[in-house]
Amino acid sequence: MPSARRAAFAAEWQAAADARAAGDLARAFRHLERAHIIGQRWTIPHVRSHLGMLAIGWSRRDRREVLGQLARIVAAALFSRVWVPEGNTGGADVPAMRRMEVPRDLRL
Repeated sequence: MPSARRAAFAAEWQAAADARAAGDLARAFRHLERAHIIGQRWTIPHVRSHLGMLAIGWSRRDRREVLGQLARIVAAALFSRVWVPEGNTGGADVPAMRRMEVPRDLRL
């Protein structure tokens, strides 16, 4: 992963951790979605973003999110280097194969 992307991913991951520690799971999840967009072309950060979303889903007792993230973790591990739907935020609330517009500030 290029260094600018690595730094952006790390910043979003840390912001998610800070929000989760403060009890703001919605904000934490938004930062994980942004981390997902940044790192989805690289297997380890892609899987890591889904693991973070799984943890939020578990904390919320959100069955749909937990099951969706389990499937996405497997897919991320297998397909990140082959093809990803650009801009997809990675949550279970959007189809896993849907391409989405990348926010301007994440176009690195």
